[in-house]
Amino acid sequence: MVGVGGCRCQPGHQPARGDKACQACPRGSYKALAGNAPCSPCPARSHALAPAAPVCPCLEGFFRASSDPPEAPCTGPPSAPQELWFEVQGSALMLHWRLPRELGGRGDLLFNVVCKECGGAGGQGPCRRCRDEVHFDPRQRGLTESRVLIGGLRPHVPYILEVQAVNGVSELSPDPPQAAAINVSTSHAVPSAVPAVHQVSRASNSITVSWPQPDQTNGNILDYQLRYYDQAEDESHSFTLTSETNTATVTKLSPGHIYGFQVRARTAAGHGPYGGKVYFQTLPQGELSAQLPERLSLVVGSILGALAFLLLAAITVLALVFQRKRRGTGYMEQLQQYSSPGLGVKYYIDPSTYEDPCQAIREFAREVDPTYIKIEEVIGAGSFGEVRRGRLQPRGRREQAVAIQALWTGGAESLQMAFLGQAAMLGQFQHPNILRLEGVVTRSRPFMVLTELMELGPLDSFLRQREGQFSSLQLVAMQRGVAAAMQYLSSFGFVHRALSAHSVLVNSHLECKVARLGRSPQGPSCLLRWAAPEVITHGKHTTSSDVWSFGIVMWEVMSYGERPYWDMSDQEVLNAIEQEFRLPPPPGCPPGLHLLMLDTWQKDRTQRPHFDQLVAAFDKMIRKPDTLQAGGSPGDRPSQALLNPVALDFPSLDSPQAWLSAIGLECYQDNFSQSGLCTFGDVAQLSLEDLPALGVTLAGHQKKLLHHIQLLQQHLRPPGPVEV
Repeated sequence: MVGVGGCRCQPGHQPARGDKACQACPRGSYKALAGNAPCSPCPARSHALAPAAPVCPCLEGFFRASSDPPEAPCTGPPSAPQELWFEVQGSALMLHWRLPRELGGRGDLLFNVVCKECGGAGGQGPCRRCRDEVHFDPRQRGLTESRVLIGGLRPHVPYILEVQAVNGVSELSPDPPQAAAINVSTSHAVPSAVPAVHQVSRASNSITVSWPQPDQTNGNILDYQLRYYDQAEDESHSFTLTSETNTATVTKLSPGHIYGFQVRARTAAGHGPYGGKVYFQTLPQGELSAQLPERLSLVVGSILGALAFLLLAAITVLALVFQRKRRGTGYMEQLQQYSSPGLGVKYYIDPSTYEDPCQAIREFAREVDPTYIKIEEVIGAGSFGEVRRGRLQPRGRREQAVAIQALWTGGAESLQMAFLGQAAMLGQFQHPNILRLEGVVTRSRPFMVLTELMELGPLDSFLRQREGQFSSLQLVAMQRGVAAAMQYLSSFGFVHRALSAHSVLVNSHLECKVARLGRSPQGPSCLLRWAAPEVITHGKHTTSSDVWSFGIVMWEVMSYGERPYWDMSDQEVLNAIEQEFRLPPPPGCPPGLHLLMLDTWQKDRTQRPHFDQLVAAFDKMIRKPDTLQAGGSPGDRPSQALLNPVALDFPSLDSPQAWLSAIGLECYQDNFSQSGLCTFGDVAQLSLEDLPALGVTLAGHQKKLLHHIQLLQQHLRPPGPVEV
């Protein structure tokens, strides 16, 4: 273009023929402003397909922000953040992540956090935006650092935390921001406040106090922190001491002074809040002095009486030991089932030691008036018959849903003792992951046991109905709850003897609770698949044998309720265990979890982990999910051989349709037939990329199908034991 007063080229044109004319910028170049400057090559990630371009349009997937000049290269949105993990900090949660692998060519990277609360109707309803009480520090959107502190999360509610990476061109992209998500288990919330503090005794320079455990422990209590201060001084001059039990004696106090006390509990998640303040006064010095002469004779007499009692008790114990030895029973071994090393001594009472089981019930359970109970529909079957849903509403209290198991009329006396014994045992334990006893009916017929309602039923059937619907972290959180319950029981020296996924119940919050404590009317043969080798050969039940059973429960959880050892006969199971074969990892099971299972299946029971170690391992996996994929070094791995499940029943399968039915995926039989997959050789060639075209879109079904395809490939080759 030629302008007035000389040659001045318009945008998209440059001077030509000695500045006497203008010509269009060639393809691949541009010129944004009028003038005699030459055209410039298109910036990075842009192009000009036609001549005379005043600006180079961006390639597909790249953009210029409104503030970017035409000469700026085109840029893209960033990729997703990497490696999300979190740390529990008291009642809050610190979420961390690493920078995206691709920044899109820009430097204005920001992060947004999306919080979703799931778990309605047992985790099956749609997720929704988190409630307003959830707060973010420093903020929820526009974060410049790769971390955020999140508070206000409710205990025992599953959350999904999503971190979006955005920059100056993200809003120009038709695609949503790239994001990474993590499932957060809030079973690790700190405990609630200690509800009360009581004075046990006092002296002129000391006070002994005690307190109950918090109403919501949210895990195992590690210890308590007692805070105290002299009321006459500033509260900031307080002191603290730590107690591993629920009592403490504070010494070096001043006579006649009033002291304030507060207590808080600590779990693996951190300290809970302090309870309310209470005030106690030490004895005045003069009062103690005046009492000493009067009490001296009483003290001496008490000491002499105590010595006499101890001597008599020692003689009695020696006689019992001698008598037990003559009967061939280890007295100390029996005593150990009622005591526990570590944090003091804990006890439980075996109801079978009572001549009258109703006496045990009266000591450990609350008798309920039958008129307060409304019995509704059957919801399942327990060890002693049908289990029904019901409503319990004592006078003056709100109604609550319960599960009711009634003992049928005319049951044998041994059956009645077992029925009431389970309730008496259940009533002795209080833990968030142990089924809670609500009451019993023993003064009328039929006998009834009322427990909290676990809406979703046994863990194994719950998982079978929801195959592939949970993340690995959600499954880990379920296993962690069971391990925490078993850690609590083992601290009393209690051995479950019948732990399986069927003996674990699930409620609408996806909390897993151990049930079926005490003797069952079912014989031990039905539990052979969960039994440790020493139980099978010698009938020796210990906490270590419970650890073995817990490993089988882990396998059941990760396989979504698959039957342990599949359709093997009991004799085949016995032979496999004796030859030290172990179950292989279920489809999609992270290596770190299967290694933990193999640890629980060590033949030498002394080499198996303790439940506190298992809980710590699960906590680490939840805090740092990348540890789930850690396979360990070859030298650290257990040496057991793994069973091949396909070789057990494969000869009876004559077609891919029969094979699909055998692995529980018969819903895809028509899809396979229509796609011409008529031989096992055809099926063995399938890969992950082929499955969506076959209609296999559920992630859980894809994992399961790929796992069985790999086993099918092994079958088509001569199989052999796999060493790990």
